[in-house]
Amino acid sequence: MLFEQIAKNKQKTIVLFIGFFFLTAIVGVALGIYLFQSAMTGILITMVISSIYVLYMVSEATDVVMGMNHAEEITQPEQAPELWHIVEDMALVAKVPMPRVFIIHDASPNAFATGRNPENAAVAATTGILEKLSRPELEGVMAHEMAHVKNYDIRVQTVAVALISVISMLSNIATHFWMTNATHNHNDRENGSSTSMLALVVSFVALILAPIAATAVHFAISRNREYLADASAVELTRNPVALIAALQKISASEPMDPNHVDDASVGMYISNPLEKGLSLNSMFDTHPPMEKRIEALRQM
Repeated sequence: MLFEQIAKNKQKTIVLFIGFFFLTAIVGVALGIYLFQSAMTGILITMVISSIYVLYMVSEATDVVMGMNHAEEITQPEQAPELWHIVEDMALVAKVPMPRVFIIHDASPNAFATGRNPENAAVAATTGILEKLSRPELEGVMAHEMAHVKNYDIRVQTVAVALISVISMLSNIATHFWMTNATHNHNDRENGSSTSMLALVVSFVALILAPIAATAVHFAISRNREYLADASAVELTRNPVALIAALQKISASEPMDPNHVDDASVGMYISNPLEKGLSLNSMFDTHPPMEKRIEALRQM
């Protein structure tokens, strides 16, 4: 039953990315109508900017993301022997290259992986997770992160972060121009047709709502990939009990220091590092409910 859900989640991820590019196109149309009186011009400009930014983010993903989360690289096994050797072992079992290893100095237990592909991947663990989890539990967490690396979830998340950044940036630029030229816009609407006025209003609403919708899509992508990583981690360790225990400890812990976490990276962590408990709106949950993840693992 779990693997049927995983297959559905893969299909959902494709649909969600189609939705992401649809939102980008909507922003392009809105920009084109407002700034160039041409929807096609806006789409072309938006797609070019998005492509350049996504390529930059993918090529520099590891250093950018680790820097945003204040992670310190461990370059020698002696600096963190247990973490280093567990990552090494899990990478060997997962048949992926040994990733770079980072530590975040935070008392809350958590971890994440990033990079553009398995050959350029990196994992980060908090000092809290090293202190509070047993070796089998830490192996389960690192197996979860190796699954993200092996399944190319790290690239999916990087592209999602880049796209939401582009959508937000372009929307902010356009709405800034709109607000600073409100009088000019008003005169244009008075002299123009009702159709052009409606187009301007619709484009403005689209620019306001697009970043919100993009954020919801980003979080939905994150939720869909967690079930697959959990299941893959158990395949690697053959120890669902240890991963369940790790998830229980992580979910029961205090949140991380907001100064140690970049908002755009929240979905990359094994559990939301900033919020604990249930959200009022599941659309904006970065991860599936922990009890559902644990229940799925118990059924394996």
